[in-house]
Formats: sequence, structure tokens, C-alpha cells
Amino acid sequence: MKNKTVIITGAASGIGKATAALFAKEGANVVISDIQEAEGITVAKEISATGGKASFFKTDVSKPEEMEALVNFAVKTYGKLDIAVNNAGIGGEINPTADMSIEGWQKVISINLNSLFYGMKYQIQAMLKNGSGSIVNISSILGSVGFGGSAGYAAAKHGIIGLTQTAAIEYSAQNIRINAVGPGFIETPLLDALDAEMKRCLWHFIQLAVWVKVKKSQN
Repeated sequence: MKNKTVIITGAASGIGKATAALFAKEGANVVISDIQEAEGITVAKEISATGGKASFFKTDVSKPEEMEALVNFAVKTYGKLDIAVNNAGIGGEINPTADMSIEGWQKVISINLNSLFYGMKYQIQAMLKNGSGSIVNISSILGSVGFGGSAGYAAAKHGIIGLTQTAAIEYSAQNIRINAVGPGFIETPLLDALDAEMKRCLWHFIQLAVWVKVKKSQN
């Protein structure tokens, strides 16, 4: 990772923050992107204080022009873009499908799915100029299974898988690797709003989902 330039969206906390710290530790130039400006600046300062290289760029990932500006900032600041981790996301409205508001649906799809298309559109253009690159899209365990009350979130995370597979096919011959990661439920600020009972249910859900996948692989 030495002297590689990486963009990480949603890097002010949680998975994004931990990812940024690891990239910096391995010698990368890290562009911290988040809509939370104060928190994002703090992360960049923490990395710099430990000898890493990091800059912050405030971004609303739901706006294509801001995702384009983020890529331009990375290239202008560090000379090129080698890696992108499209991590930003929200939990979204929790309601049965028929009760989910139109606004709630549009918001979670905009932030959790549309933003990845916007990101890849401009990230790939920059990487083609380098002749190589790597993109990691953060999906979820809910990119593989359904979950009651999370129609928008599950649809977006499933969409990430299809989008990733399609782009990977299109650009593999041009030396750009595009992959998706599907984490389970992790103790991050995204889950802070959930009560203990809901977290217990999520944990049992993960166990069941893993068991089903294991059984399918054995058949």
C-alpha cells in the first residue's frame, strides 16, 4: 500500500474509520470522506499524528457532483487514485414494506446504492488513466438474504452485489479489480439506535443465515 492513494467514504466512524487507519498504517495516502465534517477532520488528524498521510474531504455521497469532486480532490492532492472503498451507508427506515414511506425508500436507495454507482463512475475513469486500480464496495449480510422491516436497506445491499459483479466483468481486462464485502452486524454508530432486544434478534439472525449458507454449500 505504500504511496497508493485510497478514497474511503463514510470514514468518520465505524468500519470506514477502521479501514482508513489500516490503510494509513500500511503506507497509503488516505482521503477521508464523510458528510460529518468535524468527525472526519478528527480522523484525518489522528492518522497524521501517528505518522500516516490523510486528508479530509466533505462529501454527500448521494450527490453525483460531490462524488466527482471527491475523486478530483484525491487526484489533485496525491497525483492519482489507486483504490476506493465505497463504504458510506445508513440503516434507513425500519418498517414493513407496505408501510415504508416513499421518502424513506428514496433516501436509503440514494445513499446506500446510487452513491456506489456515482463513486464507481468517476473512480473508474481515474483508474483507467493509471492503467490499474481496485474498488471495494461494502455491501452487507443483507446483500444475500432478506430481513423483515428493512426493504430499502436489503434492496440496496442486494443491488450493490449486482452492480459490483457487472462492473467487475466490464473492467477486469483493463486491470481494475472490483469486489464487494458483506459484513455481518457490527457494533458501530449505525447500530446505536437499536435497543438490546433488537440487537439480540440480529445476532440470532446472523447465526441462522450462516447456518443456511453452510448447509447449502454442503448440498
